[in-house]
Amino acid sequence: MSAPSVKAILFDLDGTLVDTARDFVYIIQQLAKQYQLQTPNEEQIREKVSAGALAMVSLFQTLGDTPLAEEQILAYRQQFLDNYEQNICVKSQIYSGLESLLTELEIQGVAWGIVTNKPRYLSERLLQALQLDKRCSVLVCPEDVNHSKPDPEPLYLAIEKLAIDRSEAGKVIYIGDHFRDIEAGNRAGMQTIIAGYGYISAEEKQNLDCWGIAGYGYISAEEKQNLDCWGADEMVETSQELVEQLYQLIRNDY
Repeated sequence: MSAPSVKAILFDLDGTLVDTARDFVYIIQQLAKQYQLQTPNEEQIREKVSAGALAMVSLFQTLGDTPLAEEQILAYRQQFLDNYEQNICVKSQIYSGLESLLTELEIQGVAWGIVTNKPRYLSERLLQALQLDKRCSVLVCPEDVNHSKPDPEPLYLAIEKLAIDRSEAGKVIYIGDHFRDIEAGNRAGMQTIIAGYGYISAEEKQNLDCWGIAGYGYISAEEKQNLDCWGADEMVETSQELVEQLYQLIRNDY
């Protein structure tokens, strides 16, 4: 049997492997009610998910009539994180078809892992809740590196932990829903796929063919302006399409 052309598949976490937006939407809207702030709608929140907690609570600033001090925004951010930790997997779930994909990867002996900018304590709790923590071959979070994505350091660390030489990085696939994911994967010399099957408006959809990868995640209108610069290898519009493409790759190997 010849050496497989795919040695590992790495995923971003939020908006790529796991649909976490509904929990974020609930928490942000509850905070708005608690502090009598302008309530962002679901679409506005989803577009900010990949940018992190600070971007989501900053919606209170951009939508409100009264300017908020920086310390107040940071206080809302901490409250958001505290609430999220306590309710980390109420409505979150693995994207359709990806559970069976992970099982197939394990059967075929293809390592899979996660490289995320989500803090480790939250990533671990989420994976435990979804019963993925013991199945994941590698988890790299911001605390593990000096430079987070879009720097390639987290991806280099992931393949190092998987005992894959950097010279074989081209046999690793990295899938993400944000420009920084694709930039990091490209800089690491990996194959990249844009996850594009989630929270993308009809207007944003018009430019998806510029991505060249899997585009199913939480992508804002501002980020969409530069999609032609992402430089991904491929793009999928549904999670099932991603599953089918990856099945074909790994089954051709074995």
